[in-house]
Amino acid sequence: METVTHLHLSKQNFKFSSGHFLIFDENRAEMLHGHNYQVKVDLFEVEASASQQGYLIDFYDLKKIIKDLCDHWDEHVLLPANHPDMNRKTSADGKNDDIKFRDRFYSFPKNEVIWLAVENTSVESLSKLFAQNLLKQLQPMGVRKLKVSIEETRGQSASTTIKV
Repeated sequence: METVTHLHLSKQNFKFSSGHFLIFDENRAEMLHGHNYQVKVDLFEVEASASQQGYLIDFYDLKKIIKDLCDHWDEHVLLPANHPDMNRKTSADGKNDDIKFRDRFYSFPKNEVIWLAVENTSVESLSKLFAQNLLKQLQPMGVRKLKVSIEETRGQSASTTIKV
């Protein structure tokens, strides 16, 4: 008989608060705003035998990795580095990112902006990027497949499943 065990992690502190705006097409984009994002993680394929204590991976280690990823994006403005209309320069004093997006101009302290390797900071893109970053860290623990769900507001979320 074959048995498969899945691990599910959904903690209140798996969250990050960030500013962003969506780009819809060549004429429309949201105004800059923020969300209190909530993260859930499911591990589907873990190549490890249960320890003598009866667990596959220590939840303490998993929670720390997930929380660290959340904390990295917390209280930052998330911007899409790969969008062709997003132009950034460093301010004259070297302290800010001066950003021109079409007819808009923003200037943010460099340490308050995270440039993500995406074309849009949609919840779909965030869940994919989070899943990729998480899987890189969990592969040495034997994780081969996981799903990350990110909710931007209650009832509005996206999930990405990724497999090695």
